[in-house]
Amino acid sequence: MGVFRRPALAMIYRHKTNKSLQTNMTQPLSGIRVLDFSTLLPGPMATLLLAESGAEVIKIERPDGGDNLRAYAPQWGNASVSFALLNRGKKSIAVDLKNSAERDGLLALVKDCDVLVDQFRPGVMYKLGFGYDDLKRINPELIYCAITGYGQTGPKRDVAGHDLNYIGDAGLLSLSMGNNNHPVVPPGLIADIAGGAYPAVMNILLALRQRDATGEGCYLDVSMSDNVFAFAFWALGKGVATNEWAGNGDDRLTGGSPRYQIYTTSDERFVAAAPLEQKFWNTFTETIHLETHFRDDAVNPAATRERVAEIIASESSSYWQVIFAKADCCCSIVQTLKQAYEDAHFQSRGLFDENIINAAGDRLPALPVPVDKKFRLSANQQSPATSASPELGAHTHAFHRAG
Repeated sequence: MGVFRRPALAMIYRHKTNKSLQTNMTQPLSGIRVLDFSTLLPGPMATLLLAESGAEVIKIERPDGGDNLRAYAPQWGNASVSFALLNRGKKSIAVDLKNSAERDGLLALVKDCDVLVDQFRPGVMYKLGFGYDDLKRINPELIYCAITGYGQTGPKRDVAGHDLNYIGDAGLLSLSMGNNNHPVVPPGLIADIAGGAYPAVMNILLALRQRDATGEGCYLDVSMSDNVFAFAFWALGKGVATNEWAGNGDDRLTGGSPRYQIYTTSDERFVAAAPLEQKFWNTFTETIHLETHFRDDAVNPAATRERVAEIIASESSSYWQVIFAKADCCCSIVQTLKQAYEDAHFQSRGLFDENIINAAGDRLPALPVPVDKKFRLSANQQSPATSASPELGAHTHAFHRAG
């Protein structure tokens, strides 16, 4: 029996035929096998969450270099730091999808998997003989998740893009992008992670639950640009209901209100001020000694914002840190990423306690993921985070042996 042959316990998750054995499964997705055809960020982040929950994730990579993320700087050991963070605990097989013999061997592996994640443009997998209709015939229980920028249908389905394009096309970027002289690129890859990876995991888990009841797999069309609209729910609702559409930085949550604003201190650091509710606003204005005639910000929001900015700019960040620590008004000093990494709060929660280890024995803090530790750890095994990312094709020999 090859490494890739699914253990018998996998069927417990699907059919729940043996409750006593089921209780011995250490993680929720133990026994679930995932074939991961994705690269870079959205798909690998999604399959990382599945792997952290106990799934066996097998990366399908090109023999000539594998996942493009392997070559990104900075390097850590034989691959990039980014690749190491996103692909820990997975397996890798190198397959030339244009080689009929290797392709046939991979099709045999599809018969014995639960989930397939695809991040190619629409139609590519069909040309390779791995379209959902093709695979459903050999594995009707397969859950096939396709992650793309614009979805499988519509005029933009074949358009190339990245995160910035998707949030731009979905209108989210237009709500807060700096001024015309200094447009600002968002600090987070919203579409890739929150529009792609997280919805993929959510729908895969729902599909597994549905398969428990029906015994049938399904096709999941995850469009990163589609899923971005949820982040603009407030602006979208206002626009559709009133025909008053939010512009760049002019609405309540994007810079138009003094109650949700970033203010500069005298030492050129920043206060993140979010006293939205009236009780917090009252405390905030009292704490900074804002003059009475500015406190009703509905009268002249711009004037109130300007005056608050003057007051905050009159003192240092260390001064405001002490002041706001005593006041309960949703205000804090913006931290650098290094400061956040070293913050006593996150350290006390053990957020960076786990490490990944490469072939040279070097250690790197594992990327914190939104999977509760109770689902990732068991009494009989170490955290999956201690597993290094796979070398390219490290498990190919086992794949051929199983085939």
